[in-house]
Amino acid sequence: MTSAAPLALSILLIAFPLVAQEVSISPQTEECLDCHDYYHPGLVADWKSSRHARTTPAEALKKNALERRVSSPDIPLQMQSHAVGCYECHGLNPDRHADNFEHFGYQINVVVSPNDCRTCHAREVEEYAGSKKAHALDNLQQNPLYSTLVETITGVETLEDGVLTSLPASHSTKSETCYACHGTHVQVRGLKEIDAGDETAIVPDLSGWPNQGVGRINPDGSSGSCTACHPRHSFSIEIARKPYTCAQCHLEPDVPAWNAYRESKHGNIFLSDQNRWNWDQVPWRVGLDFRAPTCATCHNSLIVTPDGDPISSRTHDFGSRLWVRIFGLVYTHPQPESGQTHLIRNGDDLPLPTTFTGQPADEYLITPEEQADRRAAFQRLCQSCHAIDWAASHFTRLDSTIAETDRMTLAATRLISTAWEEGLASPVNPFDESLEHRWMRQWLFYANSVRYGSAMSGPDYAAFKNGWWQMNENLRKLYEEIEAKKQAAAFPPEEEAAEADLYEP
Repeated sequence: MTSAAPLALSILLIAFPLVAQEVSISPQTEECLDCHDYYHPGLVADWKSSRHARTTPAEALKKNALERRVSSPDIPLQMQSHAVGCYECHGLNPDRHADNFEHFGYQINVVVSPNDCRTCHAREVEEYAGSKKAHALDNLQQNPLYSTLVETITGVETLEDGVLTSLPASHSTKSETCYACHGTHVQVRGLKEIDAGDETAIVPDLSGWPNQGVGRINPDGSSGSCTACHPRHSFSIEIARKPYTCAQCHLEPDVPAWNAYRESKHGNIFLSDQNRWNWDQVPWRVGLDFRAPTCATCHNSLIVTPDGDPISSRTHDFGSRLWVRIFGLVYTHPQPESGQTHLIRNGDDLPLPTTFTGQPADEYLITPEEQADRRAAFQRLCQSCHAIDWAASHFTRLDSTIAETDRMTLAATRLISTAWEEGLASPVNPFDESLEHRWMRQWLFYANSVRYGSAMSGPDYAAFKNGWWQMNENLRKLYEEIEAKKQAAAFPPEEEAAEADLYEP
């Protein structure tokens, strides 16, 4: 008869996994925890669940190249033998931080920036620094067309003496809308006293805070927010890999990536099987750790075969694998060479990647050769699960979708250009009149929806959910409204009345 002890032990290990060996915590972080465990127990619990709390940089550096999660070879010696705790992050680079303040005998920064994360994750920060995400705030504010769009769509409409009047939105409103994703400029206004229950504390008074936008400008001058994807204070790779994180910003109607993915076969498999996947494994093994791609699989994760052969290298420049930018403003175009898209000038000297007739601003965009290389690499990633012909046919269909949606946008642009030329709308602000709203919907909502639906195999987003149906309907209505305005301009009411008199018996 066999003993039941091994079975009982197995059940216990499943229910109560072995706790990792206790890791040394620095005296400074110990003091932080003494208070914050009382004031912010949720925050401390998040940190205790993190890899930062369960290992040291010295141990992390011992991993082989594919398994290693740190990329800085020269992590300061004083940090290597302790867990990465409160002080290790909030005490870095005090001379660079305008938000640094004295806190119970320590110099502490409120905001932990990418430049601080660089201490251990230099390559990741360098990649991110060149991305469109890192420059997301500048790309809104320093592009006069985009900034006009932001000011227009977030403006406050009031009715004064029967006249509809537009007023600029407050900075707070913009911080809860466009800047919530793109980021704010976090600045220090001075110091303020806060009530901490049984005592008070003097802390920096920050404007533009709180914010976790991807292009946030931090008090040390750096751009970006690592916690947009790796949330404070767990910094979980599992959360970053799951598409719910991307769905914070990439959703309908303008960027319906999450919505199209959710209704796709890939999304169906993820939603059905995700609890059986190994979300924390580095590198991530296709077919072993996960069975269908998420956003991270395609855009940035280190992907290998079950035998450990690399398929895609890790990158934190989320556009670097892409050959075409399907998020059209106004048309699709090759990916930009630089994340600083506000520097682009097209052939009409406008800050757009294409002209209004769709001609790309080639000198600012990747070359056809680079496009071909990226597309081939992306297709190889697809072929880790799909047959060669299946993957090739998918990309061929996407090519057709891109070309045809651009044609539909061109038709709308020709119509709105006619309206501007004939005085039926004013091009001074191209986003504030009803005709212009129809033009915007064509490329900002409907064409984007069709392309995301095609790229991610979400058919309803290519058809009826802000898809082809709406593109055709919207274009027809734009045409009819412009024709009606032309007719009204040609025959003002008094002229129509006079003409009617001629036919009176």
